[in-house]
Amino acid sequence: MEAVSRGNVWQSVAVGRPNLQNKPSTTPRKSPQIETVMQDNVMPMDALDRALVSTVGWSDSVSSQQIVMAVVVLAVFLLSAPRGRRWLSWGSIFLLVAAFVPLAVAAVFPSSVEKTRVAHLVLRFFVVASLLHSLLLVAAVSLWERCDRPMPKIFLDLLRCFAVALALLTVLWEAGIDATELLTGSALITAVFGFALKDTLGNVFAGLAIHAEHSFEIGDWIQYDENTAHIGRVVEINWRATKVITLDEAYVIIPNGQLAQASIRNFTQPDPWSRRSLYVVTPYEVSPQRVQGVILDAIRGSFGVLEHPVPSVVTNSFMERGVEHWVRFFTVDFDKRDRVDGMARDRIWYALARHGIDIPVATQAIRLTQFPTTPKESPEEVVDRLTECLKQVGLLDSLTPSQLRRLAETNAEHVYGIGEQIIHQDASGSSMFVIIDGHVNVTVAAGNAAPHSLAILGTGDYFGEMSLMTGASRSATVTALSQTRALEVSSESFRGVLAADPTLVEKIGKSLSVRMAGRSQAVAELEQIPAQSLDILQRIREFFGVQHDRK
Repeated sequence: MEAVSRGNVWQSVAVGRPNLQNKPSTTPRKSPQIETVMQDNVMPMDALDRALVSTVGWSDSVSSQQIVMAVVVLAVFLLSAPRGRRWLSWGSIFLLVAAFVPLAVAAVFPSSVEKTRVAHLVLRFFVVASLLHSLLLVAAVSLWERCDRPMPKIFLDLLRCFAVALALLTVLWEAGIDATELLTGSALITAVFGFALKDTLGNVFAGLAIHAEHSFEIGDWIQYDENTAHIGRVVEINWRATKVITLDEAYVIIPNGQLAQASIRNFTQPDPWSRRSLYVVTPYEVSPQRVQGVILDAIRGSFGVLEHPVPSVVTNSFMERGVEHWVRFFTVDFDKRDRVDGMARDRIWYALARHGIDIPVATQAIRLTQFPTTPKESPEEVVDRLTECLKQVGLLDSLTPSQLRRLAETNAEHVYGIGEQIIHQDASGSSMFVIIDGHVNVTVAAGNAAPHSLAILGTGDYFGEMSLMTGASRSATVTALSQTRALEVSSESFRGVLAADPTLVEKIGKSLSVRMAGRSQAVAELEQIPAQSLDILQRIREFFGVQHDRK
């Protein structure tokens, strides 16, 4: 009778419609013949009751209502769940489908009252568990995730287990079973299992703490001990362990208990960028400020190097080899950090070499054997080679061999690495470059639009002539596509040539006008790039201070 008074369990075993009016019956009917009352307006729960009666011989209006509610709440979740989260409904669907398994058992054994009662309790458990599970999904997913970040999976799993446990306790209470007695009676067993699973339970609680503190999330790059090789991207955080993939593509599983006791370095939180450090040693003869300016200009635009936060270089130490400079920059490509560091080192090496700054070697090095080396070019041979290179420049056709040789003597060649920008659009400049070997890409950018490629230049081509002859800002960006050697002709060296022969202004100005006309036509499709003025002669005279010859 206690079971009847608590949960009206035996109401569900009563016959026909009287049960729907909450009139308890103390004796379940064993006969398979069922009396039903038909009405004109049939509600879904009435139809469900009649289906239960026809199948297993008993009816329960409360269970019918709960089944309908479970289906409705499940439908609400499927309609309101964020994209990619509807798969969570499989738990509710499984519980709801499993609720009808006891009906088959009761139908097979209709004469057993005790088995029918157990089937009814199991049915109630699965239905209540499915209902609570769907309600949890609506609250924790459909509503919570629209207002805040998605709930961590470990917390969501914990709440789902709690919903199933609550359903079990509810059904046991309705059946007249005191759940506290079960817990008290199994205290010894619980203690034994708790001692045996202490490490597993420790990992579970550590996983909860990690999620609660937001130390790291899936997709973050972390270092989980002092070994720098143990750096990886988090791909999963479950009840027992955290899984990461290192740069070596190694799949590492770390127990949550171990992570909870370790000092974790998170390279992608709270900001998505992380700082990288390089160390460069230069001779004492070169001032630190000069070296720092060369390095900063070299790494600008290098692969993965951000402009904001701004890179910096500081003097770090005075060593036997020379002055050590600490290069610091930021990147968001942490997974490609080796490539980012390597290309920045390449840029720095090329820039230092162009400025005549050698990276000193260890002073203790002793050469015991002299290997044959390729003889270097003499200064005269270098001048001869550069003079031949200048003869290929159409803009300088009007210059005599002696004038070309003078330019070759007063200018130097430089080497640029792949991807390095030789000149920058809108930057100031007063020199022209002649490509000795290699290839470069000439691009222009209009406003915030992506750079537009104008031409690919190779050996014998030249660029930057407008800055050389008029001092105008660079009209394009030129980037090395391969290792490129180029002769830089400065305006100072050209000034002496024009001062000795002012008639060259008109000859060079005509060639320059033709070249500028072709460029204006090439960029006509880019509306925001202004065309250069074709009044070149006057601009050349004003820049070099050459008077107009009126003869």
